[in-house]
Amino acid sequence: MTNRGTARSGRIVVTGGSGFIGRAVVAELLRASRPVTVVDKVPFSEVGKDIPGADRVQMITGDLKDDAVCEAAIGADTGGIIHLAAMTYVLKSKEDPQGTFAENVVVTQRLLELARINAVPRFVFASTNAVVGNVGTRTINTEMAIRPLAPYGATKAASEMLISGYAGSYGMSTCSLRFTNVYGPGMDHKDSFVPRLMRAALTGGGVKIYGDGTQRRDLVHLDDIVAGLISALDSEYVGTTIVGGGESVTVLQMVQDARTVTGAPIPAEHIDPPAGEMPAVIVELADSEQTIGYRPSVRFADGLVGTWEYFRESVKPAS
Repeated sequence: MTNRGTARSGRIVVTGGSGFIGRAVVAELLRASRPVTVVDKVPFSEVGKDIPGADRVQMITGDLKDDAVCEAAIGADTGGIIHLAAMTYVLKSKEDPQGTFAENVVVTQRLLELARINAVPRFVFASTNAVVGNVGTRTINTEMAIRPLAPYGATKAASEMLISGYAGSYGMSTCSLRFTNVYGPGMDHKDSFVPRLMRAALTGGGVKIYGDGTQRRDLVHLDDIVAGLISALDSEYVGTTIVGGGESVTVLQMVQDARTVTGAPIPAEHIDPPAGEMPAVIVELADSEQTIGYRPSVRFADGLVGTWEYFRESVKPAS
């Protein structure tokens, strides 16, 4: 069975569509008048009601570990799958490796099997550069060996291998996108460094910096992630590529940019770094431009402006 091709028509299934990235993906699909099915534990009507066209979203509410939920979402009218749903917290994955495997690998295999049975034209998977582990200050590319350092990265790597196996065995059109650190409006529930900076600016608090703060990170804006996912959905590229911001920013620069954007002092306390703290995340994006036509457009300092506006207008400081 071969189902090479692109998802130009048919209903697009977005797993995790009620989440931070998922809501933005669904909004973009709706803007393009594409029919969407969201599969999530949280009803899309609760979190996406202000998105134009939200009433057109077909909602499957439930846990993807339940086979019936997967089967309700994917059928003969499915034009593509964007698989975002996952357990994404590294520390939690260390505490519950079995649950992480069930959430990230077993669910992915079930979705792939349903995509195969229903001849779904396109399957796009959200992966992570954590699959390569700590590579020091070397530039990360898709040719590097996979050496994850936590169950989270290992389950994403295992899913990539499953996806490759399905593409090779059944001619399925699949694409895995390795994300860097995603930031942008709507991430108030996250505990990564950017929302910590935003919450500190709101409350007059500070942040803690591991080590001297010269470690570098690639941060990709939500708008660019959405553009990368849609480009991958509509491309014919089969394989793995990286979606990032294309600029490597030190933690110290992140703090200074946040101070500039928010006007808040955001005091920083330097603490000992944990074991395994990566000195840098620097990614090569030339391959993603060639494969899926992806090119980031939002610089970190600029993207922080809209992120701060969101926090200032939408997030109430804890009393």
